[in-house]
Amino acid sequence: MQMNKTPSRLIILPNLKAISQAAAERIADLAQACDPFTIALSGGGTPRGLYEMLAAPPYREQIPWQRMHVFWGDERCVPPDHPGSNYRMAREALLDHVHIPARNVHRIHGELGPEAAAQAYNAKLRAFFGAPWPTFDLVLLGLGNDGHTASLFPGSDALKETARPAVGVTAHYENRPAQRVTLTLPAINAARQVLFLAAGKAGIVQAVLNEPDAGYPAQHVRPTTGELVWLVDSIKA
Repeated sequence: MQMNKTPSRLIILPNLKAISQAAAERIADLAQACDPFTIALSGGGTPRGLYEMLAAPPYREQIPWQRMHVFWGDERCVPPDHPGSNYRMAREALLDHVHIPARNVHRIHGELGPEAAAQAYNAKLRAFFGAPWPTFDLVLLGLGNDGHTASLFPGSDALKETARPAVGVTAHYENRPAQRVTLTLPAINAARQVLFLAAGKAGIVQAVLNEPDAGYPAQHVRPTTGELVWLVDSIKA
């Protein structure tokens, strides 16, 4: 299979459960090796099984939760108890079931609205990392059917952002809340490892990986010095 020019690893697994298992093993290994361990979580339905797996044995006992710091790659501008909140999904599937200190959970305050929430998140990132740009140990990403990732959508001005780690955006997609906050490409690409999880999306995975001139947002994820890994369940030849 011909890949685009971005250095990456493509790992094809039987199903979403196997993807979640492989991701859980990577997270456990990184969490044990890094102090602190910083991770930016993904929203949507794909990572829920991964979060539930991390919250159960054996990973629950393997991960040093006291030194894990949890961030988000994007968030919808809704209250934290809203069904569309990425924070709520992660809290219900994972955070409520492990001994992670509340001070180590750095959510995006989407209820403030896109601009205010992005400004507050940028201040939080700068304060934690002590630098203009975050350097996450791991960023988890999903893939939309239109090739978007995080809340970086085709044609969005956010794809051109080079000054801020996070920005507010408006994106109409599958009747989900349109106002959002997202990490920008420089923030994602500064990570030590970026891990895409994609299940049931063979067509768009093939297009993103094999059509370098297509202009999909996910194609702009190119870690500067880190590792890019794709965990997928299928891909068209």
